[in-house]
Amino acid sequence: MTTLLFDIGPPGGSIGFGLMIGGFFVLAAIAYVIFRLLRKTVRIAFRLAIVAAILIIGLIGASMFLYLGSGTGRPVGSPPQRTR
Repeated sequence: MTTLLFDIGPPGGSIGFGLMIGGFFVLAAIAYVIFRLLRKTVRIAFRLAIVAAILIIGLIGASMFLYLGSGTGRPVGSPPQRTR
């Protein structure tokens, strides 16, 4: 809804893309560390489920940065004045 109200979201353009990539890499690193920490205590299926959940959250968050950071495609400017 906010993309309809504003022309471009707060993290716009290359900033949004950088946040998307950086955020996903941070969550992927966290998932890797958790996978390694749970090596001896938890079975592989449960570890993979935890890692998959973290990566899915990272993908959803990254795609929201990209979606909110992209413009609406409409030109920014005032509407034409009426003439008599």
